[in-house]
Amino acid sequence: MCVGFSLNAQTLSASSAGLFENDSILSITLSGDLRSLLNDRGNNPQSHPLILSYKADNGGEVSISIHAKTRGHFRRTMGDCKYPPLLLEFTKSDTLAASVFHQQRKIKLVVPCRDEEYVLREWMVYKIYNLVTPESFRVRLVRITLNDTKRKKIADSFYGFLLEDEQQLAARNHDIIIKKQTDPLQIEPDNFMKMAVFEYMIGNTDWSVQFQNIKVLAQDSGAVPVAVPYDFDFSGVVNAPYAKPADELKMNSVRERRYRGYCLQDIKSFDGVIAFYNNLKPAIYKLYSTCSLLPAKYIKETLTYFDQFYKTINDPVAAKKEFTYPCDKNGTGNVIIQGLKGNVAPVDSDE
Repeated sequence: MCVGFSLNAQTLSASSAGLFENDSILSITLSGDLRSLLNDRGNNPQSHPLILSYKADNGGEVSISIHAKTRGHFRRTMGDCKYPPLLLEFTKSDTLAASVFHQQRKIKLVVPCRDEEYVLREWMVYKIYNLVTPESFRVRLVRITLNDTKRKKIADSFYGFLLEDEQQLAARNHDIIIKKQTDPLQIEPDNFMKMAVFEYMIGNTDWSVQFQNIKVLAQDSGAVPVAVPYDFDFSGVVNAPYAKPADELKMNSVRERRYRGYCLQDIKSFDGVIAFYNNLKPAIYKLYSTCSLLPAKYIKETLTYFDQFYKTINDPVAAKKEFTYPCDKNGTGNVIIQGLKGNVAPVDSDE
């Protein structure tokens, strides 16, 4: 959580307990031919050798040989981003086994597109969903230094975060990953509603259970599945400069909210999830009010944005209007976004 974090991230060291069992900021350095890596943004990016290093608890430096490649869709190819998202790939070694990365084989690294504040904003959204359910992706904030050993230049340094591997997420919750396309109506109802209302709360329309930015888990292949959201940079609460709603939704801004769940005519169906988020409100607000990493102005604006959400869900008339919107046949509540139609592989904008 953001509670107790200091802006002096480079003075903090890593714990050997596990990468996601510690909320301190981990300072890492990536060294190698970084220009070749960061410019490799084609449809078939290659793996590039790097050295990942960090300071251990005893003050010594740990250096691990890894490979990295660019990943993502929008941020890698379309977002005009200075840095594309990366996939870090580890191989077994004695050094790895003794490091904070000992459980990792592949892990996503989210880096700034243009401004590191938006990475911090997105990282906070993951922390909110960690409050909702343990069936959520854990994240670890990192302070990244890029050391291009092939060129003489001042090293870049900025915030990013590591995203828990989906197989580790599943194993931690005694689940398996469901790869087949899943209809939203097949998702466990309480889980789906908490997830869909969460997406509404943060102002995110960039998701669908069938195709985009959702992982589906279940205890076994015959169990009722649950949905796990990720990739929140197009949400209103992050409000990235490149983010805009899909044209098919007929929305003016990502700051607008649009409920994208399935149709439920009876507003009383939402009583439980509304009570849940009312109970969670103090913890969500504390997450922001105690965070020293984000500007005070943004925190104030975000809490005002959440105030609007809470005003809506506690007004029966407003709540019914918002949450029954998918039942409007003339609306866009269940529109299939162009490019995601048909029985195709999932399109993840951050994979």
